[in-house]
Amino acid sequence: MTAALTIAFVPGVSPAKWARVWRDRFPSVELLLRPIGQSEVDETLAGDADMVFARLPVAESHNAIPLWTETAVVATPKDSALAKASELTTADLADVHVIDAGPVPADVSGALDLVEANVGVVVLPQSLFRKASRKDLIARPLTDAEGTRVALVWREQDASDLTAEFIGVVRGRTANSSRSQPDQPGGPDRAADDGSRPSRGGSKADAGNKPGSGGKAGTVGGKAKAKSPGGGKSGGGKNSNTGKGPTPGRGKMRGKPSRGSKGNR
Repeated sequence: MTAALTIAFVPGVSPAKWARVWRDRFPSVELLLRPIGQSEVDETLAGDADMVFARLPVAESHNAIPLWTETAVVATPKDSALAKASELTTADLADVHVIDAGPVPADVSGALDLVEANVGVVVLPQSLFRKASRKDLIARPLTDAEGTRVALVWREQDASDLTAEFIGVVRGRTANSSRSQPDQPGGPDRAADDGSRPSRGGSKADAGNKPGSGGKAGTVGGKAKAKSPGGGKSGGGKNSNTGKGPTPGRGKMRGKPSRGSKGNR
């Protein structure tokens, strides 16, 4: 049975950078990528996805490694008065109709349609605005907005050698380094362009995730704490050791092994 790892991601978050590294490092382990909606994180993890790139907050029961913070922007028509400024604050929006104040609009496309119709403005992550690619609109950074945090999220029962290796890829660990060695900060391909910034904190996922908080998930430059990477699921898929896949014996088995990985069902 071929080993596989399924990674889902929400709109505006691209896993392409890490997918290239994974396929080069573990060619015998199939990496399946799945786009999902912002509200589908719990459902996806309960299904056949092993991990998800999601925006915080997520369910408290999930483990999460915060990766970077997205810049909040105001989407406005190019010919509007707001477009003349290089950046904005919430005070600048006092006399403007804000269609959706974010942080992530429930219907991004619909909200931007209203902006194009000069109904008002929308606040959203810069990555989502760029993904929408509206030629008649422009985005201006909202400097006093907190921004949205992107994290790699997974369930404790889905932890395995493969998920631990993927955490290492995302956090910049080299092929020859051990899991006990310090990781290098990871981030999106266009982090600098998007104005996003690496997160300095890691924690058990919850609505109160804040930079610098401690918890089960380590910081970007620290040690990932996916408890017992070899535990949770095991069998012919997620913990298979074919080709360049993870070697056996890494991580202490915890609980009763299951019959295979999500990717092999």
